[in-house]
Amino acid sequence: MGPRIYNLFPLLAGPVPHWGEHVARIARMRFDWIYVNPFHYAGFSGSLYAIKDMGRLHAVIDDGTPMDAAVDGFVRAAEAAGLSVMIDLVINHTAKDALLADAHPDWYRRDADGALYSPRAVDPDDPDNVTIWGDLAELDYARAEVADALVAHWQAYLDWALDRGIRGFRCDAAYQVPAAVWQPLIAHARRRRPDCLFAAETLGCTPEEVAALAGAGFDYLFNSAKWWNFRDPWLLEQYAAFRTIAPSIAFPESHDTERLATDIGEVEPGQIERHYCLRYLFAVLFSSGVMLPMGYEYGFRRKPHVVDSRPSDWAAEADQAAFDLTGFVAEANALKASVATLNVEGAQASIGPPDGPVLALLRVAGEDIRPEAGPDGAAAVLTLVNPDCDAPATLSLGDLAAAGDPARFAERTPGMPVTRLDDHATLTVPPLSLRLFVSD
Repeated sequence: MGPRIYNLFPLLAGPVPHWGEHVARIARMRFDWIYVNPFHYAGFSGSLYAIKDMGRLHAVIDDGTPMDAAVDGFVRAAEAAGLSVMIDLVINHTAKDALLADAHPDWYRRDADGALYSPRAVDPDDPDNVTIWGDLAELDYARAEVADALVAHWQAYLDWALDRGIRGFRCDAAYQVPAAVWQPLIAHARRRRPDCLFAAETLGCTPEEVAALAGAGFDYLFNSAKWWNFRDPWLLEQYAAFRTIAPSIAFPESHDTERLATDIGEVEPGQIERHYCLRYLFAVLFSSGVMLPMGYEYGFRRKPHVVDSRPSDWAAEADQAAFDLTGFVAEANALKASVATLNVEGAQASIGPPDGPVLALLRVAGEDIRPEAGPDGAAAVLTLVNPDCDAPATLSLGDLAAAGDPARFAERTPGMPVTRLDDHATLTVPPLSLRLFVSD
């Protein structure tokens, strides 16, 4: 079963004992995982991802409850609601003022002048545009003796997390750590808990960097469906290339991106909710896993900030919510849980007219999507998307020959009656909407 993940952002959720207040809502939306960003004590920048002390809670979420007791209580509350807990595993860097840098200065990469090296990123379109994270210090996995010591260090951290009942790990910037390091870490965790889950965050890296993680043991990657325009071929090409490494998780926005409302800009009244529904439902249907960030269900406009967000931001935006999609999200998640094909990364292709107004995606449970390979015998999902903001779009069944016999498909679009595809000679898809058909 592909994971259905809700991202609980610590700086919005507040002190750990308050996180349980969100659990009932998350469970009602039919998620089965809660992913929590780093919650440890931060370095001088205050960023969640610049960790200074793994043994203490971040100052904003520390109400005096001992860390182990606070985390244990949250995990128990989640499990009681049928939810598993996933946390970030940030092992490519620490804060520059981390306790680890004082205890083991030889574990870090250094500049030419001997100073701690800060991770950086170069804009591929402008090599002179270099982003340097000056609050971070990069760990040095290039030297075998250091890599061995770091593996032992992180194995001890995994033991701590597993002892708390945590059983999932989102591996931040996984491509910046060699597969030879991930392998013993993942194997160690699975010896303790065979059902634990590891998801590699690989967004923004090259295809070669993703391919280098093959064989590391990751259960999932995160894909780039959020940025697709429903037209260009790159997303399907990425899907085909990466699914041989691991199945993937889609999302309509994340804590690293702007809110969808910001991306959309000014639109006609009523359109923004349709944008949100379309983008989430597409994420549900496109790949094995799906993730929703805290606040999406209410149309939050303020991007979660790894330094500046506060629990008061949650209260303020929740009080002025643009809409309430909790019921819609629950229906979409229940659909995903009920359709086996939506939980495996089978072959997927665009089968409609290339320049038509409707995107037609056929996804099968197997490896071969060609009509001559017998699509009528393979479990399949047909998704029709109309990304236009204003006009409904129509598609003739004659344009969908690659899907095989229409009679084997029944409509499963949330909010629509279950009807057979062959009941209609022409299909209409409303603006900013999709329709879903599932084979028997």
